[in-house]
Amino acid sequence: MQKKVLQKKTLSNWLTHRFLLIVREEENLAIKVSMGFNYAKLIVIGFGIFCICFILSFFVARFFYKGYSRLSPTSENKLLIEMMMKVDSLSTEVEQKDRFILSFKQLLAGGEGKPIEVKEEGKPKENSAYDVNKLSNINKIDSSFRKQFESYDATTVKYAKEDLQNMFFFTPVIGVLTRKFDTKTKHYAVDIVAKKNEPIKTIADGSVIISSWTQDSGYVIGIQHKNQLISFYKHNSVLLKKVGDYVKAGDIIAIIGDSGELTDGPHLHLELWYNGSPINPEDFISF
Repeated sequence: MQKKVLQKKTLSNWLTHRFLLIVREEENLAIKVSMGFNYAKLIVIGFGIFCICFILSFFVARFFYKGYSRLSPTSENKLLIEMMMKVDSLSTEVEQKDRFILSFKQLLAGGEGKPIEVKEEGKPKENSAYDVNKLSNINKIDSSFRKQFESYDATTVKYAKEDLQNMFFFTPVIGVLTRKFDTKTKHYAVDIVAKKNEPIKTIADGSVIISSWTQDSGYVIGIQHKNQLISFYKHNSVLLKKVGDYVKAGDIIAIIGDSGELTDGPHLHLELWYNGSPINPEDFISF
């Protein structure tokens, strides 16, 4: 019993034994700061600091975890919803895409009649032509189609930026931007001048829906991307992909040129269409 009491007193004395910390000046040894302490105080202070650090780290970790969990499920749910919608409306989407391709080919051809006949290399046959006298009727019939594709408003741009912000866009060609996107003049594209025989690359993954030749735009290739985005590359000299080909971002799809009547020299005429409306390529691609 005496040993146990002695041990407790010794521990108590050790914890409560006071020390004095004195800070003196080096030159005259004058006392600047003096502070008394013991081991018990040091243990309490150290435990308090540890508790504060632990609580702070807990709240910080919880904050970051909530932020991550708030973002992650949203993206997963969005992907799941997109997949469900694609599965549920697959047949309808294929039918709409076929009608869209046919209508757009007719629009590029200049009317509602037969689309331009195309040779294997992509250039129209010599006897392929349309009746100029029917242009007035063609314009009336295609008016609704043109209005759908030439509608441009701030809401469309807002939704496009939200849906396309997570997509990576590849620069189609390195050159000089000579003409910008302008809705007032109905120039729904950007024109880029580059070196002769410079390869044109696709901006993102997708499927080729148009690979043909038109009188105004020359050799044209169009690619359907995800999120209702379509890109068009006009005035090319050579087309390297066919309709139905799947391409990845950065794949070479054409060679720069000045084909077609609406051109004044070798350049790339790049158009982006989101959900049936034109958008400015400079908002998404670095040139």
